Amino acid sequence: MKLHVFIALIVIPGTCVAGFAQTGSQIKGSSEASAYLDSVGGLSLEQAIAQAIEAEPGLRAERSKVEEARGMRVQAGLRPNPAITVAQQFEPAGTDRQTRIDLQWPLDLFRKTGRVNVAEHEMEAAQLSVANRERLLASDVRMKYGEVAALVRELSISDEVVAATASHLQLVTARVAEGVTPPLERDMLQVEVRRLSADRLLQASHVERAVIELKRLLGLPSDSALRLRDDLESVIRQGAALQVGVAVRERPDVGEAEARLRLADARIDQARRDGRFDASVMAMYMRNDTGFPQRGFGPNNELEPVRGLFHYFSAGVMLTMPVRDRNQGMVAVAQAQRVGAAAQVDASRLTMAAEIAAARRRDERARQALGAFSREAVDLAKQNVDVVSQSYELGRMTLLEVLAERRRYLEVERAYTIALREAWEARQTLLRAVGEVR
Repeated sequence: MKLHVFIALIVIPGTCVAGFAQTGSQIKGSSEASAYLDSVGGLSLEQAIAQAIEAEPGLRAERSKVEEARGMRVQAGLRPNPAITVAQQFEPAGTDRQTRIDLQWPLDLFRKTGRVNVAEHEMEAAQLSVANRERLLASDVRMKYGEVAALVRELSISDEVVAATASHLQLVTARVAEGVTPPLERDMLQVEVRRLSADRLLQASHVERAVIELKRLLGLPSDSALRLRDDLESVIRQGAALQVGVAVRERPDVGEAEARLRLADARIDQARRDGRFDASVMAMYMRNDTGFPQRGFGPNNELEPVRGLFHYFSAGVMLTMPVRDRNQGMVAVAQAQRVGAAAQVDASRLTMAAEIAAARRRDERARQALGAFSREAVDLAKQNVDVVSQSYELGRMTLLEVLAERRRYLEVERAYTIALREAWEARQTLLRAVGEVR
């Protein structure tokens, strides 16, 4: 019997250690975590950004404003239509008839240029607004993609720790049945397995929530299938490879603010143009058929009704004189709007400069922290768990020491995930600050 127990202590621990031998950073071996990753058919980060820019409903609604502004630009370039009035008068108890046709054609002096300039600047501002919305949406997708990858990594580590602890529990349960190990150790492991399982379920819910939020950004229904192509380490390498440049005028929100300043100038010009005089061409034709009940001698010395048919033509110009209303109120409104637009330009530039400076510092510190942490520290923590587990099987350490080391390893893995995620988010914040859309 003792020989049998000795063999179990030598052979079975190998299976226990092997169950924990995978590196925590590798997202595999877990049906739960692997359900969110597909290195071949999964969605890459570039595809996710392209999908969001193409299909996200809010962005499509924003693009409709550009078409609206384009239609207003077409309308602004059109001249006013002429007006034709046709009237007929007649004498109810008599024979008189009068037909009159009036034509009024507004010349639209000075005003078309102002309307067109305003419409063009509105269209420019709408286009830059869409570009800024694309910048923000792409940044949101990058952030959420990295969040999902980080949560999947944490879920994978939890799966591995739960599997290793459950395997350890099976070993200890067998040893308790043989009378080699006290039941207290089995009970302690049961509590630990349940705690880890509950924690893993909570992490799985975090992954599901983040995936649904990512689907929303991509314009996909919540019940659609979605798998990522890249894990957290892969997207970190992609982010580190991006070259970050700074170009003030390339950031669309600043460009939109400048476009709205030009729009305010155009509205001031339009308000002043609308306050000037205008003219309309007037023309009239009238046919007057008039008669009397008496008769008179006609050219042939015969009696005939006294009746006459008369044609009248007239033409002229109607002037609208700005005597009292010179559009002073609208000019004042437009000038006030320009003051606000100029302040908004200053605010946008100041905000952009602050965001870039803060993002650069965050990116630098995050890279330094990630470099100080390094993958070697995580591997060392993993190695410590293996050594402590083997020492426990040889009777040199207690179960409490094994559980403590395993929890320490889990904390190290999670801390490393936090460092990776912070490095990713810091780089994406910098890309967002300098106006990158890719």
